[in-house]
Amino acid sequence: MADENNSKIEKLEDLLNGVTKPQNDGERIELVAIVGAGVMGQGIAQSISSAGIDVVIMEKNDDHIEAAKKSLEQSMEKEISRWAMTKSEMKSILSRIKWTLEFSDFKNADLIIEAVDENFQLKRLLFKKFDEISKPETILISNTSTLSLTKIAEVTERKDKVIGMHFLNPVPKVPLVELIRGLETSDKTVEVIKSFASTLGKTAIEVYEYPGYVTTRAIVPLLNEAMYILLEGVASAKDIDTAMKMGYNFPVGPLEMADSMGLDEVLTWMEQLWNTLGEPRYRPCPILRKLVRERKLGKKTGEGFFKYTPDGKIKE
Repeated sequence: MADENNSKIEKLEDLLNGVTKPQNDGERIELVAIVGAGVMGQGIAQSISSAGIDVVIMEKNDDHIEAAKKSLEQSMEKEISRWAMTKSEMKSILSRIKWTLEFSDFKNADLIIEAVDENFQLKRLLFKKFDEISKPETILISNTSTLSLTKIAEVTERKDKVIGMHFLNPVPKVPLVELIRGLETSDKTVEVIKSFASTLGKTAIEVYEYPGYVTTRAIVPLLNEAMYILLEGVASAKDIDTAMKMGYNFPVGPLEMADSMGLDEVLTWMEQLWNTLGEPRYRPCPILRKLVRERKLGKKTGEGFFKYTPDGKIKE
């Protein structure tokens, strides 16, 4: 009898979780396509599906898809263990996410989001492909944190419908997104994406198209300086993070934060800002380059500035 009642409750929750679709001034967003099923792509997909919107997410091969599926499920199972999510919610979220290797599955998407590495030429190639395969009204979105939206949009025939949405990791938990307008992004596109962000439970801030925008430009020098403090032997990694957590009320220290972001990603941001702006505060610390060369990339590889357990906790 208890199992029967639990089953009925789960079915009711499924219906409630899937009943709402967002609307924006007559614009209905029913399907969002994402390229890139890394940590950011998974988080974006989870956030969108949680809002009751169908998602199709693309990776380059079956192995990457299987790894991404496993990673996403493990992440949500951790939330269940913390009582932050129910099994029914997880089931409902996963049911709205389709995995694909084919661009043809994007043809009916209302929004297409690119969430690949910070590689300018790769992003331009993807946006050219998006422009060719999608509906004329489809909005094209980049999750870039340092690159020019205007230059990326140049390869499309819909420059007015290209915009940046810079999500922060972990996407489902961080209630902020930066909206980056290219030179030809229309007011209508901005309004639709603002409404979309609100549907996802995000506060959207508009930023000028400038390398690093607000969040990346502000955090990179802090991370870099913490690394130089470690390099110069002023304090241990643990004590540097403890100082920032207890002294300035940071939820996590800068070195653990860098490990969570992925040290290869952090290095890419620093190199983009250093090459673009030429300011010393963005010049990557040698210890960061060393760790990336050794493929000690942080939590995703189990070691960076700290060593980690399989569930992402620092080993004592």
